Amino acid sequence: MDVAAIASLATMMSENSTREAVSMAVLKKAMDIDAAGSLALIEAIPDTQPAQYLPAHLGKNINTTA
Repeated sequence: MDVAAIASLATMMSENSTREAVSMAVLKKAMDIDAAGSLALIEAIPDTQPAQYLPAHLGKNINTTA
């Protein structure tokens, strides 16, 4: 093989490795942002206790034949 071809191949492999590392970093950052947004939505759910407004017999059984 030609020395220039080997150097070109090594450079190309290094660039691909760098691109892959940057892509993974961006993906992890996007997942962190998504997780933070999801947590904010979950925490925004009002803390209501509907069980205190319903009769005691409601919500105990599930009709599986309907």
